Amino acid sequence: MVNTLDSSFVENGPWKPDIFKDKVVFVTGGSGTICRVQTEAMVLLGAHAAIVGRNEAKTIAAAKEMSQLSCSASILPLTKVDVRNFDQLQRAVEKTVEQFGKIDYVIAGAAGNFIADFSHLSPNAFKSVIDIDLLGSFNTVKACFPELVKTKGSVVFVSATLHYSGVPFQSHVGAAKAGVDALSNALAVELGPLGIRCNCIAPGPIEGTEGIKRLLPAGLESRAIEQIPLQRLGTTRDIADSTVYLFSPASSFVNGTVTAVDGGAWHIGSTFSRDMYPKQLLKSIKSKL
Repeated sequence: MVNTLDSSFVENGPWKPDIFKDKVVFVTGGSGTICRVQTEAMVLLGAHAAIVGRNEAKTIAAAKEMSQLSCSASILPLTKVDVRNFDQLQRAVEKTVEQFGKIDYVIAGAAGNFIADFSHLSPNAFKSVIDIDLLGSFNTVKACFPELVKTKGSVVFVSATLHYSGVPFQSHVGAAKAGVDALSNALAVELGPLGIRCNCIAPGPIEGTEGIKRLLPAGLESRAIEQIPLQRLGTTRDIADSTVYLFSPASSFVNGTVTAVDGGAWHIGSTFSRDMYPKQLLKSIKSKL
C-alpha cells in the first residue's frame, strides 16, 4: 500500500500554502513510493508536475490520482521513458516545456534495487543498477540543464545511506548511490555560479517502501527500530518535508549537501543487515561455490 499525502499536509504542516504556485517540477521515478510522495508535496503546495516513468499504466494512474490533490496544479505523465536513454529524456523535457513553459525543479529519483550478495551478482545486474541510478541521474540533469539555466532552478537527487558503511547484499546500490553523491557535489560546484543548486536526500529505513520489504524480513521490524536513535521508522512524509525545504526559499544558500533522513541510523551502522550477517551471507555465498 502506497503512503500518499492529502490536504492535511498543508493544513497541519509547517509550509505556507502555494509557495510553489506556478512552478514546475520534473520528476524521474515519480510513480514510485518515495518520489511519488515528494511530487505530491510539491503539487499540494501549488507546483505543476511532470512525472517520468517506464511503466505506462502505473505512471498514468499516479498522475490521475495526483491531479485530484489540487484544483490549480496540473500533472503531466511522461511514459515509456527509460532514464538510461538520454534521447528519451530529452523528448520528455521538450514535452514538459511545451505543456508548462519551463522547468524550475528536478527530482532525480529513478532507481533500481534487489537483494544480491557479490557471488550471485552478475556483471550485467551490477551495470543495470549503476546505469539506472547513476547514469540516469546524470542524464536527467543533463536533459533539464538548458531549462534550469533559464530559471536558476534546483535539483534534488534521491540517494541512500547504504554506502556510509559496508552493507552486505547491497554492493551494487551502494556503489551507485556513492556515485550520485559525488555527482551532486560536483554539479553543486560547477552549476552554482549559474544560480543552480544541487543537493541530495538520503532516505534511511522508510516504512512502506520496497527497500524495507526487501532488506527487513518480516518479524524483524521491532529489532530494527531499536537500532534507530529516534526509535521509529521514517515515513514518506519525512522525505516530502525535506524535499520541500530544499526547494523552498528557506534553503536558498544550501548547495552541495547530502541530507540523511534516517533518524540518525547511519551513525549506528546498517540497520537492515544485522540479522542477515554473517550467517545468511555465508549461506548464500556457499550455495554459489
